[in-house]
Amino acid sequence: MTHIFTNVHVWPICLIGDLFIVVSTPSLSVRLIKVLSPLSICMQVTAPRQSVRPTLLFRPSGMNGAVRAVVRMGIYVGAKVYFIHEGYQGMVDGGDNIKEATWESVSSMLQVGGTVIGSARCKEFRNHEGRLKAAHNLVQRGITNLCVIGGDGSLTGANLFREEWSGLLDELLQQGLIDEEASRRNSELHIVGMVGSIDNDFCGTDMTIGTDSALHRIIEVVDAIMTTAQSHQRTFVLEVMGRHCGYLALVSALACGADWVFIPEMPPEDGWEDSMCQKLSENRADKKRLNIIIVAEGAIDSHNKAITPDYIKELVVRCLGFDTRVTILGHVQRGGTPSAFDRILASRMGVEAVLALLEASTNTPACVVSLVGNQAVRLPLMECVQMTQEVQKAMDEKKFEEAVRLRGRSFENNLSTYRLLSHRKADSELPNSSFNVAVLNVGAPAAGMNAAVRSAVRVGITEGHKMFAVSDGFEGFYKGQIKEIKWGDVGGWTGQGGSLLGTKRTLPGKHLDKIAEQIRIHNINALLVIGGFEGYLGLLELSSARDKYSELCVPMVMVPATVSNNIPGSDLSIGSDTALNAITDTCDRIKQSASGTKRRVFIIETMGGYCGYLATVGGLAAGADTVYIYEEPFDIRDLQANVEHLTQKMKTSIQRGLVLRNENCNENFTTDFVYQLYTEEGRGVFDCRKNILGHMQQGGAPSPFDRNFSTKISAKAMQWITRTLKDSFKGGRVFANSEDTACLLGMRRRALVFQPVSQLRDETDFVHRIPKEQWWLKLRPLMKILAKYKTSYDVSDSGQLEHVTRVRPKESNTSATI
Repeated sequence: MTHIFTNVHVWPICLIGDLFIVVSTPSLSVRLIKVLSPLSICMQVTAPRQSVRPTLLFRPSGMNGAVRAVVRMGIYVGAKVYFIHEGYQGMVDGGDNIKEATWESVSSMLQVGGTVIGSARCKEFRNHEGRLKAAHNLVQRGITNLCVIGGDGSLTGANLFREEWSGLLDELLQQGLIDEEASRRNSELHIVGMVGSIDNDFCGTDMTIGTDSALHRIIEVVDAIMTTAQSHQRTFVLEVMGRHCGYLALVSALACGADWVFIPEMPPEDGWEDSMCQKLSENRADKKRLNIIIVAEGAIDSHNKAITPDYIKELVVRCLGFDTRVTILGHVQRGGTPSAFDRILASRMGVEAVLALLEASTNTPACVVSLVGNQAVRLPLMECVQMTQEVQKAMDEKKFEEAVRLRGRSFENNLSTYRLLSHRKADSELPNSSFNVAVLNVGAPAAGMNAAVRSAVRVGITEGHKMFAVSDGFEGFYKGQIKEIKWGDVGGWTGQGGSLLGTKRTLPGKHLDKIAEQIRIHNINALLVIGGFEGYLGLLELSSARDKYSELCVPMVMVPATVSNNIPGSDLSIGSDTALNAITDTCDRIKQSASGTKRRVFIIETMGGYCGYLATVGGLAAGADTVYIYEEPFDIRDLQANVEHLTQKMKTSIQRGLVLRNENCNENFTTDFVYQLYTEEGRGVFDCRKNILGHMQQGGAPSPFDRNFSTKISAKAMQWITRTLKDSFKGGRVFANSEDTACLLGMRRRALVFQPVSQLRDETDFVHRIPKEQWWLKLRPLMKILAKYKTSYDVSDSGQLEHVTRVRPKESNTSATI
């Protein structure tokens, strides 16, 4: 079902530290919709456990993207939007703290960290009298819907405010501050929350706004520190934020291949000092020049005693004599430019929040917009808050396994993967496996390939397999470029870009006999392909040739890795997030270059072949005005309309434009043609510049998301290989020729799913090398709305109210995503 919001009657809307919207539509009865601007949403009610923090409140990067989305979507549906500055304090104080927001007032906001409208702790709002003042200020402006961005304390305070709303109105009426008509007109208060927290400590969502940006800051520091290892043998102890949740420390440890990590949810057992020192010593003996230990600020031991960086440093120096340094990142993690992931997440959540408020009714509970896998969902706010509080209760009672379970599947998967990869077992402790597994990269290089290989090799060795590395893809396979690869050979690979194994686009079809011969020579029992569309085609060719070559009757699985994100069967591919960050960073710099130049439009060409994922999602993250892609045909009339749209934009205070073009969107309307057209048609109004990003989108160090995603998905693939090998081992040999033994492991909505490649044929456009259906196309209307185009928005796939305690998918088949 598609709704086109038109002829909307405008009502006043207020943003308290957030955005408030009042809307009436033909399909909806007159309803006041308060949408707290994400900026305002940054307001928090201080939770008891936060009372020791300083009064200055820091907001995570990405919140401004949510504010921008809520404001513009609110205006799009006909609402009048207001900012409420300084969080709940501004709502209590009223006056100039509540100001109307305009389309232009949220321009140039995507790339800014923190919250532009401010946030502050408010003692008054904790008291009944303070909430009474806040209610009076809202009623005066006809605000009865709030969109709040914050942590569990802020959201709990908002829910309490909602529960008291009727009583507050009665008090205001009795005191003569409002009349009966105002009380009747504002009788209901609706609340939708978005979670903004770098700690990712809120139950019900896989990722909170700001977490990915914080991981970027941490990994930037770790990568910088690792360069010193080229000339020094040192041990570094890094303290990261996470007073009550170890997510940042855990994922950072996965993303950089840390030697040891300390988190509140996993206190080390007694004797951990000796175990850690032994591991550091063994790694140094293996000629590893650098040791990294990551500590969450809330890390404790099994006796509830704090584990501090200084204590760890003193321990390492005393027991091993290693040169050791301590780095405490502090509030650096909260700052900086928001990552592409956070901008996209915030934009999607902001729009979803407005839709949730539009659909709110008398019986609708306060909800929070969450991300599960790759899907937006709505969950009852207090269910999430209660489960979040149960986590702390479980930790206080030393029920740490229960605390991990309550954190959710994403946290559990990260922890289980870390445990798989962190501790190297002695050969005598490994399972007795006689299987040989080969791993290779196929297609163009993609950041994260090396992390995937590292994960596969180490998980395979842990499960008793002998691992073989194939150089240069299928070409190296048939040439016999195959050698055993061991645990230490992949040390330090997580942060390396490109493909250290080497990768080529060669398909196996013409060399199947030679590949079969190499499989026989090296006794390869299973194959893991990490690559792009060529890897998918190659796996199809190998599986189709099983009838002719019995050597190919072995388990085969592919992990998608390509910046283009064009693999059927998976919403996301390894490398695409890094490419998106490269596009976003470049667009930010290009836009900044125009800060002193008025009326300029930039035409930027992105990679992706015929797949418009990079252009579309990059455009959403960068705040593009127009994005041209192959999947959405356009003609000269569309180009002219886009020029006219930019001409109108130049009459406002926003006097610059950004246009993205996918490299193969149209064979005739090339980047040069578009540039020349815009230059000519915009003459006298704006001038143009063009930029072709090229292969810079394939290079660079992998983003934290790509490191984490590749590590977990590759580990999952190896576990599947182990199970399938055991099931296929009969009569002294491995024989696997069913279609479910040649699979692609991809992320589908909420889960990682193994799908037979033969079943993906019908989902594939082989001519243009793209899936026939692509989920991200539903983001295009969102992108257009935020760029002020009139369009229809499909709400058929919008989040539906669910419950936190739902049945999980079976572990053997699927796994919740990052």
